Formats: sequence, C-alpha cells, structure tokens
Amino acid sequence: MVKKTEQCNLAANKANQILGMIKRNIKNKSKNIIISLYKALVRPRLEYCIQAWNPNLAKDITLLERVQKRATKMIIGFGGLSYERRLQETGLTTLVVRRARGDLIETFKILKGFDKIDYNKFFILAENDRVRGHSMKVIKNRCNTNARSSFFSQRVVNMWNGLPEEVIQAETVNTFKNRLDKINFL
Repeated sequence: MVKKTEQCNLAANKANQILGMIKRNIKNKSKNIIISLYKALVRPRLEYCIQAWNPNLAKDITLLERVQKRATKMIIGFGGLSYERRLQETGLTTLVVRRARGDLIETFKILKGFDKIDYNKFFILAENDRVRGHSMKVIKNRCNTNARSSFFSQRVVNMWNGLPEEVIQAETVNTFKNRLDKINFL
C-alpha cells in the first residue's frame, strides 16, 4: 500500500518529467500551447484518482502546486509574474481548488445516483425538515484521528452543506459544474 506522501512524490516526479520533455521539445512556448499541453499531459498525472489519495500535509500540497508553478513559468513573458498573476492570466486555479471542486462533483454524482455507488456507504443524509440551507445536507461523523478527518466522506461535508439549493438541484453533472463555477465555494 502506497502512502499519500509517496503517491504525491510519484505524481509530482512523473508530471515534472513530462514538463521537462515539453520544455526540451516544444520551441513555441506561447500561452495557448503550454496551457493546452499542461492540461492534456501534466495535470492528469497530478489529479489521477485524487479523491482517494487527496494530500492533506502542507509539504505534499506544496510539492504538487510547485509543478503547476513551473508549468506557468515556462510561458513566454510569464517568468517575472507572481504565481497568482500567472493563474489569472492563464485562467487556471490552484490545485487545491481543483481538488475541492472534484470532491464536490464526485459527491454530487454519488448522491444523485450518477455513479452506481450506494451513497449510504459514504454519507448519512440529514432527515430533519428544518435544516438550514439545501435539502440534501449530509451529517458529519465524529473523527478521533487526523487521518480519518481527511477521508473523502469527511472532508467534503462542510463544503457540500455550504452550497446553495440551486446548485444542489442541478439535473445533470454539467449543470452542477456550471453552477458551482459561478459561486465561490471555498
């Protein structure tokens, strides 16, 4: 069994290898080309099965984020900009935000039945009619360890319960994604 830190190291190393290949072999380092290659070849390495091994240690989060920082620095004229400015210019978000968005999308798919998974294995829906917020609130279980609190079924509860009703009531996954992107969910 691979530990989270080992998984982060493996993902970052593979992504950095691909970035190195891009840097060596691609002459035109314009924004559109680098971002397209990053999204197609590098980011999938950083996000593969991320709901299962989501990093929770600062060193692991920094390690993965460093790959995206390196990719955005490769763009011609972006080397002197701050990381936040490079993200704005490219239309990217931090990997932390991407992971949180992925968690919410996966939760939506599980609770709405798009994934053929019994949601009772992950979540307990609140049955009280007088709950504030939306109609699909999830009860958060108590955790005695930090390891347990970083599990998917635990870390997503507060974000999920904080979503507005109109986002939760989406009929399709794409509608949910579009509505989610319009609000500030973090």
